[in-house]
Amino acid sequence: MLFEQAHLDAIAHALADEGLTGSEIGHLLRVCRMEVHDPGSGITKWKRLQNAFVNKQNSAQNSRAIQQFIRQAMNPANHLSAPDRHETMRFNLNQVLLLAGIICTEEGKLERAEAATTLTQAERRARSMRIGLENRNVHPEVLRFCSAEWLADDYFHAVQEAVKSVMDRLRKNSGLSTDGGDLVSYVLGGDTPMLAINPRQTKSEKDEQKGFVNLLIGAYGMFRNPTSHEARINWPMTQQDAEDFMSMVSLFHRRLDGATMPPMA
Repeated sequence: MLFEQAHLDAIAHALADEGLTGSEIGHLLRVCRMEVHDPGSGITKWKRLQNAFVNKQNSAQNSRAIQQFIRQAMNPANHLSAPDRHETMRFNLNQVLLLAGIICTEEGKLERAEAATTLTQAERRARSMRIGLENRNVHPEVLRFCSAEWLADDYFHAVQEAVKSVMDRLRKNSGLSTDGGDLVSYVLGGDTPMLAINPRQTKSEKDEQKGFVNLLIGAYGMFRNPTSHEARINWPMTQQDAEDFMSMVSLFHRRLDGATMPPMA
């Protein structure tokens, strides 16, 4: 495939504006064997990238090297010291990549996606979903994930991030750094959990605590694991599905709102 000129311009802006440094750009161009097309550091970063991309695509008559550059640039390992930069770059990048039927995942991989999703469409989608969730009186924490930023990719991404917000809350409450089932089980499970969603005096209350643990672990596994193995185009989600799952995430947050630390045995 070939990127259109407007796409190359926007990709260059997404990677360079508040993103890659000049030295990082030079290094990545060498790694991707595009140094011969590098005009050097005497011009703005985005223009430097744009020139290299255009020249390479015209020479090769394909976009493979540009896609390789994007994967290298968006490798999470290159953003350990500035994780917020990675997500900002990815959001800006996906606005143009989606027009070409591609998406950059959280892992920095490029996957096929439903084409022609624009920021304007995402904003309309966000307004519609927010109204639906407000009518359900969902937890305020969930509404944070109904903005155009989260929905620029798709509904799946918004729900995935919302589920991860529960894990983040458990880490902050416990001081732990683990994730997923291990985190949930340690904080909420066992005979003496760190957090209890009820007094845990009766068998029914203890069963409710166990069920809450299993439900949260299942939700995490459903929305965390599939994206590591399948393209999102093969994991479709409708607005109705998203609103239903967001309501479930709202339940998680509301039960944690009332959670207490039981006395140690």
